[in-house]
Amino acid sequence: MTVRPIPEALPILTPHLVVSDARAALDHYRDAFGARETSRIHGPDGRVMFAELSVGDARIFVVDEYPEQRAVSPTTLGGTPVALHLYVTDVDAVFARAVAAGMTVEIPVADFFWGERYGSLRDAFGHLWGLASRIEDLSPRQIQERADAFYNQHRS
Repeated sequence: MTVRPIPEALPILTPHLVVSDARAALDHYRDAFGARETSRIHGPDGRVMFAELSVGDARIFVVDEYPEQRAVSPTTLGGTPVALHLYVTDVDAVFARAVAAGMTVEIPVADFFWGERYGSLRDAFGHLWGLASRIEDLSPRQIQERADAFYNQHRS
């Protein structure tokens, strides 16, 4: 039998989150988003060297920091340039659940010009999450027109 170069059960792009405490992070994502852990592998020193979560039809890999391999978390780095965008059916309910699980509000949930009800959170491990529910189907041109109007209105 031939081995598939791309696993059938995984998307071709999967976020791989490095955190300062993978065991706590796995619980945190379960509590915040209803994530389901599908596997976990520990290294000889007890650190989580690989864990996989399912959030809806998305997969996320979570690992402990391995500074000796230059794998460090946003906490160690003092921030992150990356945000994960999660579409949900009821953004208000999932946002409230995530806040109750300990996430910090960055942008409160509101209706935005690009046709989504959107809010942003920082998890307890320094990762940024955007949560959204689509409320309008807009073309790129319509979104650009709304962006131009929004930024023209908010110039100082």
